[in-house]
Amino acid sequence: MAMKHTGKMKNNGAKVLVAYRTLPGESDNALVVDVSRLTDAQHDEIMKVVESNQAQTANELADVLSRRYFPDGRQMLMALHTDGRLKKVGTSGVIMTPTASNTVILSELNQMIAEQKGVTVDQLAVSETEETVATAKEMPSTAEAAPTEVQRDPNAPLTDEDLAKSYRSQADRLSKEAAALRRQAEELVPTKKKTATKKKDEVSV
Repeated sequence: MAMKHTGKMKNNGAKVLVAYRTLPGESDNALVVDVSRLTDAQHDEIMKVVESNQAQTANELADVLSRRYFPDGRQMLMALHTDGRLKKVGTSGVIMTPTASNTVILSELNQMIAEQKGVTVDQLAVSETEETVATAKEMPSTAEAAPTEVQRDPNAPLTDEDLAKSYRSQADRLSKEAAALRRQAEELVPTKKKTATKKKDEVSV
């Protein structure tokens, strides 16, 4: 059976679950769950989610994890972040394994999906809010950074700031989807304006 969101690291074969295929402003990076670092209880609960119809029909696993909870009551995505189970990795270093015999590099998969949707790989990210874009522009590139500046390890656990950006991106995307649905609803059946107050005023006059 084909299974979305599953993969392994190209360099050491470590199994991972891909929470986000791309990140806002960083389309060459993904957010993954290091399966080997999960507790037995976490592993069993997360795999139930991954195998669910909800996750298999979702574009991003993180969207589902943000709405599901571990038996201890903690929201899954936040718990994984708090426990240091999430990490940012390059998409070229992740091999997606939907089946044992069918594999594809995540960066290539993102490119194929982008071409099918008629967008760029950058546009595949959850969403690029103005704040995220502004922050990215303010950050120096590796080439521009001072030699003494400590560069962040791309394999390090996701920071609170990174997770906050993802949450803001989700909120921004959902807000745009809601606005689009409202417009479509108005086009189908325009909202009827209330006239009761007007009639009441006319009678009183």
